[in-house]
Order: sequence, then C-alpha cells, then structure tokens
Amino acid sequence: MKQLQFSIIGYGNIGKRHAEHIINNPATRLVAVCDSNPTVGEQLHIKHKEILFFTSLNDMLHSTDADVLCVCTPNYLHEPHTIAALQHGLHTIVEKPMALSVTECKNMIEAAEKAQKTIFAVKQNRYNPPVQEVKKLIASNELGSIYMIQVNCFWNRGDNYYSGSDWRGKKQKDGGCLFTQFSHFIDILYYLNGPIIDALGRVQNFAHKHNTEVEDTGSFVLNAANGAIINFNFTTCAFNRNMEGSITIFAENGTLKIGGQYLNTIEYQQTNATALPEINITAKANDYGFYQGSMSNHDKVIQNVVDVLNHNHAIMTSAKEGMDVVGIIEQMYKAAL
Repeated sequence: MKQLQFSIIGYGNIGKRHAEHIINNPATRLVAVCDSNPTVGEQLHIKHKEILFFTSLNDMLHSTDADVLCVCTPNYLHEPHTIAALQHGLHTIVEKPMALSVTECKNMIEAAEKAQKTIFAVKQNRYNPPVQEVKKLIASNELGSIYMIQVNCFWNRGDNYYSGSDWRGKKQKDGGCLFTQFSHFIDILYYLNGPIIDALGRVQNFAHKHNTEVEDTGSFVLNAANGAIINFNFTTCAFNRNMEGSITIFAENGTLKIGGQYLNTIEYQQTNATALPEINITAKANDYGFYQGSMSNHDKVIQNVVDVLNHNHAIMTSAKEGMDVVGIIEQMYKAAL
C-alpha cells in the first residue's frame, strides 16, 4: 500500500487543520509546507523538524516529491496555486470556494485533464451524519417531491476576524459572504436538491462598512431545477456568536430540519419514512479562537483522497461539483439588488 506524500500551501487556520489530519493518518505523510510568512517555518520546525518549509510554491514543487498539494490559501489564489501544482504532476485538494468564478474553475479543470490528475474540492459538511441521513432519504425517493427548502445561516464575524487578515472582506480577494462564509451551505443545498435555475435577492452591508467591501447580510428566493422554491437567508451580524446554520425541507411525504449552528443535528422530523436517528453532535466545529467555522470533518476529506487514489473509491466532491457551487454563487450575486 502506497503511503501518499502531501504538501500544503497556506499554513493558516485551515492549513493547520489539513496538516493535523495528514500527520495522524497512517496512509499519508506530510513532507512540506509553504507559506509567505517565514515565522511559520520557525514554529513548524519546533514540532515537526522532518517537515520541509518553503516561502515559494515554485521552490517547494521543484524541491520535494509529493503526490498531493493541499491548497489552503486565500480564495483569489486557489486558481493559480492549483494549476501550478497540477502542471507539476500533483493531485490537488482545494479548500472552499474552489475559485472565485466559473471561468477560473474551468481553467483548473482543463489543467487537471491535461495533467491527468484529480482535483478534490473540499466540502466537508457533506460528511455530517444528519446530512448523510437526509441524503439517503432523498436518494431513495422516500420524501417524494420536494416543495420548499429554507436555508438559514446566521453567524457572527467581528472586527478581530477581519483585522487579522489582509484579504478577508476585500471584494477581489474574498468574493463575499457566499464564497467565504456560506459556500458550504450552498453546497449542501446543491448536494441534496440539485441545480438552481434562477434567483432573486437583496444584499446589504449593515455592520461591517468600516472594514469590508462586501455584504454582511442577504436574502434570496431561488428556483430549483426540480421545481422547489428555496429561501436562502444569511448574515454575519448575529450578536456575539454564531446562532444557526439550518436547512428545512418541506416535501410530499415529510418535513425535516437539519439544524444546530453547523448542520450538526436533526432538529425536526415528521415523515412517512422510518424515523431518522437522533443526532446531536457537539464539539465538532472548526474552532479558531474568536470565531468558529463549519464542522471539522477534514479527517474524512483526507481519507477520501486516500480511498480514491489508492483504492479507486468514488470521490466525495468532484471539481465539476465544486464549479457548480461557484456557478450558483455567481447566479445569486448577479441577481442581487
């Protein structure tokens, strides 16, 4: 069994999360890390002297022998960093969002096809047990026709979140809340219910005008390809802390709500199908100190890469699916007033 060799570009909060799970997986080995901040290398060397450190991606690609590169850099760098790795013969794991436009995603997919390598789009919330249980119900058609879906994303992002970065909240580098905070919720909507045909919506920046160039609140009505009406509401203005991340489905044969702060519970179920298990997962969020992100399932992301490359298993989230999610976000922003 081949032990896959990994490298990482971008050693911030999420890059460290990737590193943790690569190091802890017996089928994988972390050989190198690249970050523009040289002090990161000093900190890394204290704990992991065997891991090489670089401040240049080009130097790392030419000086190490890796199979996979984890792209954990800011949103606007996903396309160039992914393409550079693919052209050098590496598979890539790309953090959300896959890129900031469908055009960028297409460029990445073209590079992967030319290199005959695989892009793994990171959508770790697909692994959440409540999401998987509802996915099974929908796939088996036990819910029947889907009538309406309500998505609520009510999070908090304070001044510390933006002051700690030179790219968050910048339109050209960040893209906006739908790319940075809530692309996972758009992905789960797509994963469970399929494509979006059109959108109407409104966005506003209420509380972050002093430190961002993007919206902090929005509300959309979406029309799904299967005919369902979707309400999608989001904000980063929840007072003091994250409040809720939920998806409620109204269908022919049942009503279900995946809730909690991170789609981590089955909050409500009334269906003709066999009752879903009572699921209430705690302490599984990505905790970054003064804010929390989505569910921490990156161990499963890394394992899926191993399973795909070593055992020919199915990929959890393909580059095509990552691109489709970016396409929905573009639809939404284009339709926003």
